[in-house]
Amino acid sequence: MDTIFLKLGGSLITDKTRVETVRAEVLARLAAEIAQARRENPALRLVLGHGSGSFGHVAGAKHGTRQGVRDADGWRGFAEVSDAAARLNRQVLAALLAAEVTAVSLSPSASVGCVDGRIQSIASHTVQAALAAGIVPVVYGDVAFDSVRGGTIVSTEEVMISLAGEIRPSWLLLAGETTGVYDQAGQVIPAISRANYAEIEAALGGSRGTDVTGGMVSKVQSMLALVDQFPQLSIRIFSGLEPGKLMRILLNPGEKEGTLLSSTDFANKGG
Repeated sequence: MDTIFLKLGGSLITDKTRVETVRAEVLARLAAEIAQARRENPALRLVLGHGSGSFGHVAGAKHGTRQGVRDADGWRGFAEVSDAAARLNRQVLAALLAAEVTAVSLSPSASVGCVDGRIQSIASHTVQAALAAGIVPVVYGDVAFDSVRGGTIVSTEEVMISLAGEIRPSWLLLAGETTGVYDQAGQVIPAISRANYAEIEAALGGSRGTDVTGGMVSKVQSMLALVDQFPQLSIRIFSGLEPGKLMRILLNPGEKEGTLLSSTDFANKGG
């Protein structure tokens, strides 16, 4: 049975220019669209992730947590980043439950092992158990213990990429506040693969606000690496700000919206 991974970007569900500010109306609408999609397709298997936006990124940048933890002050920062990320996660869960989406939070800090900033192991059995129970597992950007750095931060994408090895989703949907990946003229690039990446690389810039896990450049590069590893996977980057779009794409991921990232052989799939 096909599984869809969906990430709600931190810039979509929070105001990244203001500390710890949730876009409550946007979050409530997105939760309602997820609920509607699940009602229309009860067989939908969905793993949900969300960024930390103005919560974890601000604390993470203040303490330099992603680069490593060396002393007591650093571990205090590690704990503060964990707390900030969890505060946003509780609000996401509350919105889902209010929309009648049965969801459970699964903290990556309890399941991820890192070596020098890279995830080396992740316990996927809880995610798989949630899917088998017909509920939505929710992961997020979080702190993680690291055998080289002591502690670090793992992004939502990194967590989902690691889970993809075990769960093998058919789609990864990235809902943000932009309508896709833009070219030099500000137009959405409909499809990106290894075949045309060199042409569009120069058009990729950073992200607004504070982001300790990298902007669009690192996102596209990591997503292309993922489809290299799993050629059956397709990835769509689109805007979650347009009402109804998330629901439509959950029900039909092949819909021509935003930017499609795929292996070269699949470059025209659904794009």
